[in-house]
Amino acid sequence: MTNTSARFLIVGPQGSGKGTQGVRIAESFGIPVVSTGDIFRANIKEGTDLGKKVQAITAAGNLVSDELTGELVRDRLAQNDAQPGFLLDGYPRNRAQVAHLDEFLAGRGEELDAVIELDVPRAESIERLSLRAQEQGRADDTDEAIAHRLDIYERETAPILAVYGEKGIVDKIDGVGSLDEITARIMDALAARGFTPATA
Repeated sequence: MTNTSARFLIVGPQGSGKGTQGVRIAESFGIPVVSTGDIFRANIKEGTDLGKKVQAITAAGNLVSDELTGELVRDRLAQNDAQPGFLLDGYPRNRAQVAHLDEFLAGRGEELDAVIELDVPRAESIERLSLRAQEQGRADDTDEAIAHRLDIYERETAPILAVYGEKGIVDKIDGVGSLDEITARIMDALAARGFTPATA
């Protein structure tokens, strides 16, 4: 059985490589990556009303609210290129956002088809992020900041996997290995669910 839609979510701690893997999977299936970070930056760059709101919030060092984040994501998912499917990265990141997303998709007669969980040990995430900080000179990637972000992931985002796990749509993927090895594991898991890439 081949599924005609491809509505995916990729979840993993910082340093798990989900951004890189998300792009690879989306390109294979011919669907857009819907990343909250990218949406925020695009709206700020274009000077939209939503972008101005986001810029004011982030400039003050605050997190964008669930309501505003949801508004931005819904606006992006309503665009034509996201109709055949999409890969979400960075949203939903807590249970409240899961409820918002489920409600929005249900209103379109849709639901998520698969949730890809990249499983990476905490020590591995810290090592990767520390290395990235050295290579890119990122002052915000201190050991304390990295640990704080991983704490937030474990406290707020990891619990959404239980919600989707109850629906039987989570595929836990070993996120340690080469990029190609990890991509192959993801593609195998999706193929087992009946999803075949547009570009074989």
